Amino acid sequence: MSETIDTILPAILGREDSFLKADIEAKRAEITSTLVGKRVLVIGAAGSIGAAFSRVLAEYSVGALHLIDISENNLAELVRDFRSSGTNLPEDFQTFAIDFSGSEMRALLQMQAYDYVLNFAALKHVRSERDPLTLMRLLKVNVLANDQLIQSLLGTNPPTRVFAVSSDKAVRSANLMGGSKAFMERVFLSRADELPFGSARFANVAFSDGSLLFSFLRRLELRQPISAPNDVRRYFITHREAGELCLLGAFTGGNREIVFPKFRPESDMMTFAEIARVFLRAHGYEPHECDSEEEARARALELTSSSKEWPCWFTGSDTTGEKAFEEFSHPDETVDLARFEQVGIVTKPRYDGAEVVRTAIDHVLKIRDSGRWDKAELLEAVRLAVPELDHVEHGRSLDQKM
Repeated sequence: MSETIDTILPAILGREDSFLKADIEAKRAEITSTLVGKRVLVIGAAGSIGAAFSRVLAEYSVGALHLIDISENNLAELVRDFRSSGTNLPEDFQTFAIDFSGSEMRALLQMQAYDYVLNFAALKHVRSERDPLTLMRLLKVNVLANDQLIQSLLGTNPPTRVFAVSSDKAVRSANLMGGSKAFMERVFLSRADELPFGSARFANVAFSDGSLLFSFLRRLELRQPISAPNDVRRYFITHREAGELCLLGAFTGGNREIVFPKFRPESDMMTFAEIARVFLRAHGYEPHECDSEEEARARALELTSSSKEWPCWFTGSDTTGEKAFEEFSHPDETVDLARFEQVGIVTKPRYDGAEVVRTAIDHVLKIRDSGRWDKAELLEAVRLAVPELDHVEHGRSLDQKM
């Protein structure tokens, strides 16, 4: 599957090499000097971005590399990949199949000290806000667990720096997933005087686990129709580029700095429908655009090994939380576009909303402990910390579409 992705990515992205190649080379000596002999903990290390970052990080001579992920299967596969490819791992290389919000994590931080702690664990799907149960888990992972992580780190031997991945959806959030990421940024910013913090706001990582592009591969494998919105525009980066962006943000940035890719909206954004067309043509099929889900499913039943067309259902977005386009910074934020060739930096001032953040967290905890969870209540709790959250409920989620 990785060979298939590598073959079609240039056609989708319009580039062969990493767009961060020049910036990485310019900063390689600085990053090498910063990391030599250092103890690094990577949380969520076996997810798409965490694994990509871990592979990039392994190219540098760290003193210790410890990886955490709740998925023991993905963590085992990452280790197999490292060992089979001959990756030069440090002598102190360990993995822990644990939940970073659990008691095992707190025990680990009592037993081990780290110079850098990086967190890639997150719920990333807008569909995760479809019901109060999944929404509560989203807030637990994206917000509450990070608050707990900060408290644990400050209660031991605090690292030099902590890094946690944010999202483009944190900017002028139109959904609760993005609101949770803006909330997360403010949780870390509220403690940044005690624990220096950096982050990255991402474009979509092409073919990451669970993504719409990843699902295209499965639809071909299962001979099912491809469905995609034709009015949602997104930027895309590779797994390698995702890891490199985080490398730059984690080890060259200052306190309260958030890195993002410097893309041009007029030329670098694509709709998912446009990508689906490129994807199918790269596989030798011409998209057949159907007039309904029912027609697309019916035509899929007629597919044979000699078929030259593939059924598609492209339609406008009508589900809760979908934002028509991506943006990486707010007009009111201070942005540095000069430091890197292809990376912009949002520089946050000292944050004076610690009490507001604490109140919002306590409100989420109060709802959690009540045992009766209501989506509207959770929305208002998030709005305490992210008052600009522009969430509109359409009564229809992505789970109700093909």
